[in-house]
Amino acid sequence: MNHDERNIQRLKDKILSLGPMLPGSIRKQFNVCGKPGCKCKDPVSPAKHGPYYQLSFSVAGKSSSFFIKEKDLPEARRRIKRFKQFRQLTQELTQSNVDLTRKNGFTRSSS
Repeated sequence: MNHDERNIQRLKDKILSLGPMLPGSIRKQFNVCGKPGCKCKDPVSPAKHGPYYQLSFSVAGKSSSFFIKEKDLPEARRRIKRFKQFRQLTQELTQSNVDLTRKNGFTRSSS
């Protein structure tokens, strides 16, 4: 295995070791309910409900979102960070495969 092939294998190993991941971003929000006389509708000092945390993302061109409990925020942020690492590593892997194919042709491309 030459240097290029070792690099490709290293990138694959890193991708496989990332663990659970999620695309998207987290947004903190506060809401107003529909109950008459609720504290969230106070004309002088409204106290909105929340905070609520929502993960928004797209997969296969479809946008979606879901709420995350505050206690789960640290893990959700770790998973988003892993997804960003995954995207970077897959770009590097793609470029490495292109470079190897340019160098050696199709007879010695990494699998």
